[in-house]
Amino acid sequence: MLKSLADKLKDLPKSPGVYFFKDAKGEIIYIGKAAVLKNRVRQYFQSSRSRDQKTEVLVGEIADVEWQEVDSELDALFLEAELVRRYLPRYNILLRDDKSMVYIRIDYESDYPTVSTTRRPLDDKARYYGPYLSTPSVKQALKLLRRVFPFATRKMPGQKRASLHYHLGLDPGLEEGKTTLSDYRTNLRRLMAVIEGKRSCIEKELNRDLKKYAKELKFEEAAKCRNQIYALKKLSQQVVFGDTEFLDISKDYALNELTELLGLSNVPRRVEGYDISHMSGTDVVASMVVFTNGVSDKAQYRKFKTKTNKNDDFFNMHETIARRFSFQGPTLETRKRLHNRQKTSDGWKQNLPDLVLIDGGKGQLDAAIRARDETDAKGSTFRKIPFIGLAKREEQVVIRKANTGQRAEGGEQSSGSNVGLNYKVLHKLGGFVKESGDFILINLPHNTNAVKLLQRIRDESHRFAVNYHSTLKAKRQTASALDDIPGIGPVTRKKLIKHFGSARAVMQATKSELIKVINKKIAKRISKQPNSLNQPSGQKNVTTT
Repeated sequence: MLKSLADKLKDLPKSPGVYFFKDAKGEIIYIGKAAVLKNRVRQYFQSSRSRDQKTEVLVGEIADVEWQEVDSELDALFLEAELVRRYLPRYNILLRDDKSMVYIRIDYESDYPTVSTTRRPLDDKARYYGPYLSTPSVKQALKLLRRVFPFATRKMPGQKRASLHYHLGLDPGLEEGKTTLSDYRTNLRRLMAVIEGKRSCIEKELNRDLKKYAKELKFEEAAKCRNQIYALKKLSQQVVFGDTEFLDISKDYALNELTELLGLSNVPRRVEGYDISHMSGTDVVASMVVFTNGVSDKAQYRKFKTKTNKNDDFFNMHETIARRFSFQGPTLETRKRLHNRQKTSDGWKQNLPDLVLIDGGKGQLDAAIRARDETDAKGSTFRKIPFIGLAKREEQVVIRKANTGQRAEGGEQSSGSNVGLNYKVLHKLGGFVKESGDFILINLPHNTNAVKLLQRIRDESHRFAVNYHSTLKAKRQTASALDDIPGIGPVTRKKLIKHFGSARAVMQATKSELIKVINKKIAKRISKQPNSLNQPSGQKNVTTT
């Protein structure tokens, strides 16, 4: 340990706060919170403590430490999340999974605003705070804040009376009009300000309201303000996470299990999941979802519309994987560099995955592996990427044996799934295998971390594919003859339908009637359409049976 670092550790205070670990270049590499800064930070440098390998690597890089004191553990919890978002320290964002992350959701604009926690924020106009890495700490913090700023956690259908929580002082009682929506939103605004670290501003605001109500002889409102001020000050004495916070920074149990079970050379930081969606071969689409360090990375998602509509999932999966890896340009050395960097500005296709998960069984996985090998027939970059499948019925992890199956273009035989099954880890997890031809079916208990992560990736790829398919299907069903006429866009189509009432009425309108709404050029195009009544009878399409 550096002497300058050792000297700093002696000056650590015994108050709550947030600490920053920096490397030799002065870059912040990790941010954590502490109930007692002196005890928490010094734990990292106690050689007698058992630590995992990743924490050892972190400690080896620490060259300096800074800290920021706060009034309470509650403030430390919220400040930590804000600073992690701001600085993105690599040891905070690379070694986590979405099992431990949680967001606070407040639908402030709703007619019945609620406060809850969720692991997956949506684009639903609600306000989200987080992510926080400790779910129990967040729930404890909200439990304490609810005593200061009462809020509803959900709306019960058909409920007309105030709930028990109202009588306990934890709910606004909107059902019986105990609180107006305006006052409730004011209360929520103050709650959000505390979450954002503006507690001192809220205390000043409450003190100002207290004096105002007292001056106006509104003693009941003044008493509420007094109680809130008192409760806010008491928060500094409340235990939110204590000094026994989990020491290890490696929260990616699922990724570790996968790495050991499949014998991967490195932890799969980037996992890509693929699925096919269609209805009897129409509107065939495919999805590619990306999980970075066990967390969904929606900015990296991609969707494919197959070039040929075919009711054949194996064919469609083959086309999708071939298109995913069909890019030219970088040399093998450049590809390796891009692979190590993960995220680049050179195009999404060059961010190669560490693991590919196919939604399906033996057939889908076989088609995907063949596409991978055919695309990279002369190289070795894509062939080394591990491919596995996840069969829906039994949640079996499917892998293909090496040097089996069909040959790729160029005569080379398939390299298989590129995984080495570790039977020792398999038995430790309580799993077993079955062989089925060229494939190995891995059966794991559904409560294992690895299976849960694979299920999340598979379900997300399925959701993304189905959403895209539904969009195309709805678009096709609402399409009209006007959509195929050059020069008619959404604005012109809307204008015509608004004037004539329907697309059919537009096609039956005379050229002179059309000219009153649109220009002569487009009107002429419409009148020439096969299903237009303006077309001479000799030119009309006649279908006979």
